[in-house]
Amino acid sequence: MSHRNLVILTKIVLFYSLFYVLLKAIVLIFGNAWLVPNLLLMLPYLVLAVIGWLLVKKENYTWFYVAAGAAVIILTRIFETQFSVWVQQMVTE
Repeated sequence: MSHRNLVILTKIVLFYSLFYVLLKAIVLIFGNAWLVPNLLLMLPYLVLAVIGWLLVKKENYTWFYVAAGAAVIILTRIFETQFSVWVQQMVTE
C-alpha cells in the first residue's frame, strides 16, 4: 500500500481514538455510567490518541500504529460489554 494510504489510516485511527475518549468522557460526566469500566476502556484509546498525535505532528507514520489501532478497535468492539460487566462485578464485590 502507498504512503498516502498509511497517512489516511493513521488519521482515521487517531480521530476514532479521540472520538471514543470524548464519547466516554461525556457519558461519565452527563450519564449514569459505571466509572471504573469506562475509565479502563478509555486508557488504550488515550494512549493511541497521544501516540497518533505525535506521529502526525512529526509526520512519522508507521504500519505498526495502524495495525495496533485496528486491533484495539476491533477487540474493544467485540468485548466491551463483557469487559464492562466483569470489571463492575469485580469492583462491587
